Amino acid sequence: MKVLIVESNPDLGRVWQRHLQRQEAEVTLVETQEAAILALYRTAFDIIVLDLVLETGSALAVADFASYRRPETRVIFVTNTTFFSDGSIFAHSANACAYVQSSTPPEDLAAMVEHYAAGR
Repeated sequence: MKVLIVESNPDLGRVWQRHLQRQEAEVTLVETQEAAILALYRTAFDIIVLDLVLETGSALAVADFASYRRPETRVIFVTNTTFFSDGSIFAHSANACAYVQSSTPPEDLAAMVEHYAAGR
């Protein structure tokens, strides 16, 4: 399973990365929109864990690019805000499969990644 994590907080990203690597996932961790786009050019990921509020760039631009470049790749959006808490993220991003809080326990996020990436 190939996972791209796009998270501006490197400490949080590394926590998620370690949990996914324990499940034998191949994980690429980046912090910006630009780095995520470059990673998507190089690799076909099964799933993306994407912080909805990136410090540099736009998460929706990353999701849009993934939808175009890698249409089979699904996206789990994570956030520490209430933005899109009404579920409208699913109307804005065709490849969105989940929307969770950044405070979700890492083991729960890892289980979601495994579930949504299964069969890809």
